[in-house]
Amino acid sequence: MKKFMLAVSFSTLLMGCSDNEVGDVSLGMFTLKDIKLNTLVDPIVPGVTCHIASVEANLSLSDPSDSSIACRQTGEITSTMIAQIDKSKSGEVVFKKSKSIFFKTMKVRRIYDAQNQTLMYLSYATKETSGSFKHSLSTVPLWGTKAYTAPQIILKNDG
Repeated sequence: MKKFMLAVSFSTLLMGCSDNEVGDVSLGMFTLKDIKLNTLVDPIVPGVTCHIASVEANLSLSDPSDSSIACRQTGEITSTMIAQIDKSKSGEVVFKKSKSIFFKTMKVRRIYDAQNQTLMYLSYATKETSGSFKHSLSTVPLWGTKAYTAPQIILKNDG
């Protein structure tokens, strides 16, 4: 019993009470699982806010990998902000949260699609579950922001 209580305390410590939690929905009276809703403001592009929904299992050492993400422009996005982000194909992690003491983490990665001038936010689990790496994608186009640059149109003169 003592080991069980220690495991429960450790699991609760890992989950913690997040200051970015904005919602908590119970999945029913006969389950210990809840859907937690968290807000993430991009640290380099603060004009983008993402909302992440993920299942958390109270009194469990491992939370499910399922999550979803929706990101929107909620403030100004400037070319200075875009100049500061990682523009590699793998982008950069802007958020991570432990989902298990067994090295499973949920991450949110920002990737820039330069051709379409769009920020992509990918939420994913770092450990395979039921034969799949669970993931979800949301995009924020730069159209209409100060960071958007009109494409250059070259006219041919057959003169």
